[in-house]
Amino acid sequence: MGSTNWSDLAKMDPELKEFLDKVGPLPSLADAPSIQGVRDALAQAFPPVPGISVPENMDGVKKNELSIPVRDGSSIRALLYQPEAPPKEGSPLVVLYHGGGWCLGMPEMTEVDCVNFVQQFGCVCISVDYRLAPEHPFPVPVEDSWDALKWVAAHTSDLAADPSAGFIVGGTSAGGNIAIILSHLARDESISPLITGLWPSVPVLISPDAIPDEYKDVIISHEQNAEAPAFNKKAYMFMINQYNPQPPSHPLFSPLLWPSGHKGLPPSYFQVCGMDPLRDEGLLYERILREECGIKTKLDVYPGLPHGFWGFFPHLKSSRAFVQDTMRGMAWLLGKEGEVKVVKNEEPAKVPAAAVL
Repeated sequence: MGSTNWSDLAKMDPELKEFLDKVGPLPSLADAPSIQGVRDALAQAFPPVPGISVPENMDGVKKNELSIPVRDGSSIRALLYQPEAPPKEGSPLVVLYHGGGWCLGMPEMTEVDCVNFVQQFGCVCISVDYRLAPEHPFPVPVEDSWDALKWVAAHTSDLAADPSAGFIVGGTSAGGNIAIILSHLARDESISPLITGLWPSVPVLISPDAIPDEYKDVIISHEQNAEAPAFNKKAYMFMINQYNPQPPSHPLFSPLLWPSGHKGLPPSYFQVCGMDPLRDEGLLYERILREECGIKTKLDVYPGLPHGFWGFFPHLKSSRAFVQDTMRGMAWLLGKEGEVKVVKNEEPAKVPAAAVL
């Protein structure tokens, strides 16, 4: 798909339009008085874990909590999901980073994915809870995430994981941003074992304030989708202001501008939404990897749907399809395309609006 056609992806999905016509405009995170106010409201509305839907079926899955040390002497929480009966060929390792705009969110947000990956592929999955802005602004969240990835890589035997069967790093939105950054750090620092695959879903690739002239005619979705439902430009900038990456072009926030380039990165599975302000940077980055760097990629695009639609609008047919796509994407990363079974937990994670950003 050429960039000249990317703008066509913003035409609203008919099923979503029918729903929004009934319910009216949605509230914006940017209208909240403070991040703490949002956190408090979520805790009251969705106790004990804000807005997280527990998978309907956790058969064959063991769940435990980890405490991972980070560089300043603190520790961060992570959730560990393992198969009760590991596959004879070894359990692939999957490390995930949640969304929430670097200022909201928790590792439970990836639980549906983790459980599905364990059940489908016998994976060992770890969902990392990095510290959040504004209390811990840039670059603390990404540094926590990198420290966690290195710790996991050093403890694969303790985790009963076999990275030779696959070592996948992924995340959604802010978590996708983190995953892409970590793939560059892992390449540049020759982390062992090697990451074999990347799963960035609706990722942030570049600050709107750092887009170079060569891409300004390509990345137009920030403005085209500035008033998109559920997640708009105002909400996005609110979150960036909490995170406060300085300078905006810093590669630990804007990995599209990574100084050593993008060659030598692992195969990557992308998910991009047509009504997302982040649409064009994701499509551009996938094209750069594929056409300029010779990296294998798989891309699923969701025309007419906004950022994180599966969490905001889990009742949509496209949201259930998103779950199936995710499983096929992970199968592709693991070289198991022919092994996807019926997904037991086909209901997407129902999360509060702000928490999928």
